[in-house]
Amino acid sequence: MATLLDGAVKRHVEVRVRQLRPDSVRQWGRMTPHQAICHLNDSFKLALNERPVAPIDWPLKAVVRFIALDLPLPWAKGKIKTAPEAEQGGGGTPPVEFELDRGELLALLERFCSTADNQYCPTHPIFGPMTARHWRRWAYRHMDHHLRQFGV
Repeated sequence: MATLLDGAVKRHVEVRVRQLRPDSVRQWGRMTPHQAICHLNDSFKLALNERPVAPIDWPLKAVVRFIALDLPLPWAKGKIKTAPEAEQGGGGTPPVEFELDRGELLALLERFCSTADNQYCPTHPIFGPMTARHWRRWAYRHMDHHLRQFGV
């Protein structure tokens, strides 16, 4: 299973982030590429305990976490509601300047990958309690999902 702890996987994700353009065509959903970058920034800040997020009431969080992180299934396209604090057009950080926001994403990715295991947020709003392994797998799957959303 791919994770951002694998240096080759991390480098490939960085290349894909750099390939994203403001005019990249979305394959599903309603976010623009710039909004997706800001959404990913907010999500990394949540994982790094820098952006508080209220839990979402989902039944069977451990089962949902297992399906999303451990099974080799693609994530649903536009079907899962995000946390309001990270949702574009809601409580998420609005886009400012594409290159600045992309630079922030790459810096957050770097910080996320070098963070000590015990420094991640203890819970995810949808998946519940998370270990460092869970967060690192989530980060790859989440970034991959949104990069595929724009064909990169």
